[in-house]
Parts: sequence; C-alpha cells; structure tokens
Amino acid sequence: MKTSGDIVIVFDCGATNVRVIAINGKGEVVASESNSNNTRPDPFNTAYRIWDAGEIWNKMCLASQSVLSRIDKNRIAGITVTTFGVDGALFDKSGNMLYPVISWQCERTIPIMANIGKYIPVSKLYSECGVQPFNFNTINKLVWLSENKPDLVEKSHIFLFMPSIFSFFLTGEMVNDLTMAGTSMLTSLASRSFSSDILGKINFPAGKMGTPVEAGTITGKVNRKASVETGIPEGVPVVATGHDTQFAIFGSGAGKNQPVLSSGTWEILMVRSGGFSAGNEQLGTGITTELDSLPGLYNIGNQWIASGMLEWARRSFYSGAGDISYEMMIEGAEKVPPGCNGVRVIPKFYEELDGKPGGQILGLTMESTRDEIYRAMLEALAGRLAEGKNALEKAGGFLTESIICVGGGSKNRLWNRLRADASGVPLKIIGQKETTVLGASLFVQAAVGNASSPEEAREAIDYKTEIIEPTN
Repeated sequence: MKTSGDIVIVFDCGATNVRVIAINGKGEVVASESNSNNTRPDPFNTAYRIWDAGEIWNKMCLASQSVLSRIDKNRIAGITVTTFGVDGALFDKSGNMLYPVISWQCERTIPIMANIGKYIPVSKLYSECGVQPFNFNTINKLVWLSENKPDLVEKSHIFLFMPSIFSFFLTGEMVNDLTMAGTSMLTSLASRSFSSDILGKINFPAGKMGTPVEAGTITGKVNRKASVETGIPEGVPVVATGHDTQFAIFGSGAGKNQPVLSSGTWEILMVRSGGFSAGNEQLGTGITTELDSLPGLYNIGNQWIASGMLEWARRSFYSGAGDISYEMMIEGAEKVPPGCNGVRVIPKFYEELDGKPGGQILGLTMESTRDEIYRAMLEALAGRLAEGKNALEKAGGFLTESIICVGGGSKNRLWNRLRADASGVPLKIIGQKETTVLGASLFVQAAVGNASSPEEAREAIDYKTEIIEPTN
C-alpha cells in the first residue's frame, strides 16, 4: 500500500500527559497538543486507582481536533497509539469494557505479587518471561480479576492493553501488539508470544489475550464515529505500535547492541540485543528483558533513580539561593576536583526490588560544600551507569561501543563527561527529542508504503549527534 501522505498522527498517552502529535517523514513535529492525565479512584473501591479510559479518549479527541485544524488532512499517512506498559482492561464481544483499567499505580496488586508463588514459582516465571516481578505487572491484574471478579473474566472476550483500547476506539477492531505483551510477565521470550503455560498456571484462558500482532501491522481504519470525534478523515489506516519504551529506543537511532540511556527522573538503560539471559542470577538484580519492536531482538534493561535525586539536592541545598538554575549548580560542581574532596554518595534514594531505600552521603566534614555533594551525586550516578552497562553486557552477551543518551538529563554537560569517563565508551547526545513519537511514526511510514522498512524510514532522520569521548 502506498499513500500520498507524509504525516503520521501519534496518540501518545503518558502517566502525566495525553498528547496528539503530527510528525512528518523527516522527524519534524508539525503540530502537537497536550492535556494533563491523572489516575482516578476506582468507583467500586476508592482506595484503588484506575485510568478512566473514556476521559482519556475525550482528551485525545480534543487534542486531535486541535492538531488537525493546523495541518493539511490530505497529508495524513496513518495513525498509531503508544502508551506506558502493563495496563489494560477486559472487553466483551460487543466492545463493552467490563471493569476499569487498573492503574500501574494501584496498590491492590502488591499482595498478589507477594503471593504469586502459589500459582507459579517466581524463578520459573522470570526465566520464561524475562520481566522482573514488579507489583504493577499485568499478570497481577489478571490474577486479581480472576480472584475477585471471576464472572467478568468468564463474560469477557479479550483483555486489551492500553494502546489497543484506543486503537479499538479508532477502528472498532480489538487487537493487541507484541511490544505491550512483552511488558506483561505473561509471554515467552523464546517463542515471542503469550505463554500458555503461565496463563494456565494462573487459570486465565489464553484465548482471552488474543493473537498479538507485530509492530507496523495495519489493524484497521478510522471509522465514521471516530472520524467525527477526532477530526481525522474516515478510512485513514491505523497501525499497531504500542509500548512507549520500545519505540523510544528505536526512535533514538539505536541498532543492535547499541545501549540507550533515557535520562530523566529515572534513568532507564536498555539495549536491542540478539540474545538474552533470564536465569536466577538476574532475578532480583533489576535486569528486565522485553520484546523488541522487531522480531529476533530483545530489549534488555535496568533502571535507577536519577534526576529525582538531583532535584532533592536542589531543594535541600540550594533553596536559599532563590531561583538557582541547574547551570549555576553545574558551574559550581565543575570547580570541584574529581573525588569531591572525599564526599561520596550512595545513590539508592528510592525503594528498589528489596524494598529498602539506602541512599547515603558519606565523608562530610565541617568544610564540605553543597557543590561537592552535588558533584558527588553526579559521580555516583555515572558509576551507576557503568554498573548498568556491565549488567546489560553480561545478560546480552555483547560489548558496548557507545551509549546514546536522550532525555532531560542529557543536557547536563558535566554529567555527560562523567558518564563517558565512568563507562569508558563515547556518549552520543542526539538532537532528536521526541524519540518515542518518532520511533512509532517510522513504523507507520513503513506500513503505509512510504519506506520499505522502519529502518529505511529512519535513514531520513538527521539526529544532529554530539559525541563525548572518555578522557581516560
């Protein structure tokens, strides 16, 4: 199929914002609109948290109408939807949602994960799916529904993940994609499909997950009702993408064995690897393996608190300086010698898998300064990156030649230099900021015939890369 259009409309649902973005084949954002997003109390139990899919859809429609009013509709090549992972809801055959979308922020699944061993040993679960046993994983939501709402499970036709819910609203077709499936703790890495063994162990009918499609599959076309609501012309193809992380990695320009560091409140280091290891030695280490956006590759990653800790330092140590900027903090830290005059930081300022925060500031004296503490935090985080790189190499069986860095943290020149030195490889800072939206759009460009593959579509992007070499 070949289209005359060059613009892709991406519906991007995040935890804090719902966005609709029009992006062309060169990776340029033509128009965008954003509305805030929040969880809501579960109407059936206000102690629980849910996503109101109807409310989110209304925000998407308003944003879409605004974007469409600013572009030539004849240039639209296709539509896609990307969201955070794991969340979804049960639907019946008529397309009715049977229970609200349980949010990954909801605490109802904590005891489910703690007792998942009564269904299947955690070590066996991890070895098959590769996903660490986090409380928010989809498996826990299905167990909760099976234990607490068995009548709804029986009545249901399919469990749809978040991107598929909104694609269904666009097309009337109920289809899941593999990038979302790979976040669920319900798949087999080896077979790149849902695991009938895992689903059988938790007594959830495998058929109710459907047959997931690969990213870049046209799952339907915008129907008349959705056209009226969104302003998108009827008949425009809707293409499956899915989990935002997978498309951020692809959109960053990363090839095989090219780690990507997404640096924000949290840092997520992931690599598109041809191999993986999900043995007991990785269980509890933070190493998670998900399915890549393309067959034959796996996304191995780990994460840790980063800019969230730096923001704490800013509030705690620089509050008396008025509206002090990060630039001023960086300038001060650049004057501090390596080693920070003995000040050291253990950067575990947030609960990790063992549930025990352990952040520490060590080596303080009566002469210690806030700039020494800030630089010590940057040095500690750079060291954490080196640890993460080594863990990925061990799990994926590769050697890192360079690391691509994206996100707000990539703007900190001192941190970047420390990262390159600690990791021992060049750091590549790219000018392209909308990597998730870009990555998803490239799969649409290929699906509608504007490129032979997502990789070919990516060749048209100018990443404006800055390379920072290690100094040691």
